[in-house]
Amino acid sequence: MFVTFFSELKSAGIPVSLREYLTLMEALEAGLAERRVEDFYHLARVCLVKDEKHLDKFDRVFGHVFKGLDLMSEAAEVAIPEEWLRKLAEKFLTEEEKAQIEALGGFEKLMETLKKRLEEQKERHQGGSKWIGTAGTSPFGAYGYNPEGVRIGQETSRHRRAVKVWDKREFKDLDGAVELGTRNIKVALKRLRRFARTGAADELDLDGTIRETAKHGFLDVQMRPERRNAVKLLVFFDVGGSMDDHVRVCEELFSAVRTEFKTMEWFYFHNCLYDFVWKNNARRRTEKIDTWSVLHKYPSDYKVIFVGDASMSPYEITYPGGSVEYWNEEAGATWLSRVTTVYPKTVWLNPTPEAYWGYTPSIGMMKQLMGDRMFPLTIEGLDRAARELAR
Repeated sequence: MFVTFFSELKSAGIPVSLREYLTLMEALEAGLAERRVEDFYHLARVCLVKDEKHLDKFDRVFGHVFKGLDLMSEAAEVAIPEEWLRKLAEKFLTEEEKAQIEALGGFEKLMETLKKRLEEQKERHQGGSKWIGTAGTSPFGAYGYNPEGVRIGQETSRHRRAVKVWDKREFKDLDGAVELGTRNIKVALKRLRRFARTGAADELDLDGTIRETAKHGFLDVQMRPERRNAVKLLVFFDVGGSMDDHVRVCEELFSAVRTEFKTMEWFYFHNCLYDFVWKNNARRRTEKIDTWSVLHKYPSDYKVIFVGDASMSPYEITYPGGSVEYWNEEAGATWLSRVTTVYPKTVWLNPTPEAYWGYTPSIGMMKQLMGDRMFPLTIEGLDRAARELAR
């Protein structure tokens, strides 16, 4: 399996050598990784990856080669017995059965009922419509169906209808070195160019040198600052969940933006903006960046781009505590309003085709919060967004 892992890493374009592979083997023989896949993952990454731009490729290969092994992660927020969360059988309901399932009656009622069930339930449960378990129609648990529920112990999203997700999940940083499938993204972004010469004089001014040399009769070298795009940009990328379907196009946009704009900062968020963002998805729980600090650090002449499908439970936008991952003190709409107030030039790029926006209520809500400045993540949409930011 280790030889296969090494071969897959090389096939993925990660420059790993035999010496690094042997170093990993020596580390394993020395007992530096205990009998947990998570420990082996971190050890292998340290030994085999020498450049952070390859971390995402490493994660993909690791997940493919060692698929099915338990990462022994701790459950977040609440200690639910792992035995209860074991995947059983997928239960398929007819459309008639699905139509009979009703929501509990609002966000507060849903969370109140979950708390009560956790206090009452003392054993594992599968199927059914009430207890926390698997393959049923209860609003709480995994691998069942309910139009409005709390997902507990399920590896990935299926129907994308959960109001809150009670699991610790890992997201991936976008790869800024990915080759673009088309240069049209860069062409669309050129509308935001505004060149200026600022900073240290470290570029040869050939015309000025010739002019001054002719004037003085001896060589008079003239230098000038480098000509740079003076536009300053903040980009917020939604990652994880339904955005996994759009990783490729987001990576292409990420690469183009990093190339076109010298003064550019990016941050990650999930579904909706709240009181913190992050720069590194692997450390997003330990290296949080306060959203207030971002608003105070970068002045209002920055232009802001949000990139996300805006597909979520409406609670995540309108309610305190609505985030699927933690209990936020203020609603997402409050934070979005603050951003648009500080940065008048703000747009939202949505990778979901515009024809489908009307089927997801949260997209309409987000578009309204953006002052209708939501555009599809297409060449035509990028052109419209760039025109809006350049006004």
